Amino acid sequence: VVTRDDVEESLKAVFQFVKDKEQLLQDLRSQIEETKKKIAEKQRERDYWLEYKNVGSKIHAERISSLEKDIADVKYELERTEEHYREALKVVREENQKLFDRHMKLLSEEALKNAVGYLDKNCRREIEENEWLKEEVKIYRKEEIDLKASVQLLEEENTSLVAKLIDTKLQHLRV
Repeated sequence: VVTRDDVEESLKAVFQFVKDKEQLLQDLRSQIEETKKKIAEKQRERDYWLEYKNVGSKIHAERISSLEKDIADVKYELERTEEHYREALKVVREENQKLFDRHMKLLSEEALKNAVGYLDKNCRREIEENEWLKEEVKIYRKEEIDLKASVQLLEEENTSLVAKLIDTKLQHLRV
């Protein structure tokens, strides 16, 4: 028999999973910020050496080209990392949606089986014909749709935030 507490515990587990994934995303964002700082530091060093080169020093021309190569490598790594994080976010979002859908389907099926399993044939027939039960089903379906819409809005917001973060990083790289 599935009780309300069991359902709440299951939902808490799902929401904890989602929360953990959001923490992972936040950790990935902090790693991106650290990479941006490294890029900015390399950019400042490159600017210093370019100015030195323009003043007339040919001695450090190799060092300048090496730093430019390092900056290009860091930019390339950042692009690869951003693509990896985009793919990871997409996979996590799809996985969360699948888990949520599967969990809701299992809970609905199990609750229905348990409820119908305890009744005799006459009661089952009465329940099938009972208009109140049909209204309850509509309410639960509406709640499921609302939850799915809420999850989708959160995912869109997360995607938007990641896109803004990436755009900002790209702008900093261009500068």
